[in-house]
Amino acid sequence: MSNELSPGFANPVADAQSCFRAVLDAMARPGRVHAISGVSAPPPLCDAAAAVLLSLIDQETPLWLDPAVAQAHGWIAFHTGALVVEPTEAMFAMALALPDLAAFPDGSDEMPETSATIILQVASLRSGRHFALEGPGLREPRILPIDGLPADFPAIWQRNHGLFPRGIDLILCAGNELTALPRSVTIREA
Repeated sequence: MSNELSPGFANPVADAQSCFRAVLDAMARPGRVHAISGVSAPPPLCDAAAAVLLSLIDQETPLWLDPAVAQAHGWIAFHTGALVVEPTEAMFAMALALPDLAAFPDGSDEMPETSATIILQVASLRSGRHFALEGPGLREPRILPIDGLPADFPAIWQRNHGLFPRGIDLILCAGNELTALPRSVTIREA
């Protein structure tokens, strides 16, 4: 492994703004897939996950890192300055496999915005098991293929969604693509 750090965004302002808008749109329109450009991620991160980290995380953002992301810790620390914390203190998490959602803050009824958002890297947003998404931001159910979620994901999500307005939001990243699963949507296997 090289001691050199790869650059962040090629065009920091424009690329970060573009990624931020994509994340906002993905949260507003669950299951819509967005392509991201302008970053070359260090392993084991995919480009979309690296772009989301660069766009949403800074030195004031408590971040939990999946131990499987350790190889990219130096890159994340250099480019974001994020404070790495335990799951119970995290506002954001970067994971290569779905962690136990109950380990993260799920907000309160009075302050649901204090819940964590998990950036989850999956194998694909174009193939895999098909899920039907329904709820705010969707006029009709949206079918989303996802490769990389645990077999019991619908049950995990049902428990999370049942906490609404509390709960965890997910930003799914694969390659150079991202989508979002806000806690407000219901998800079932399609």
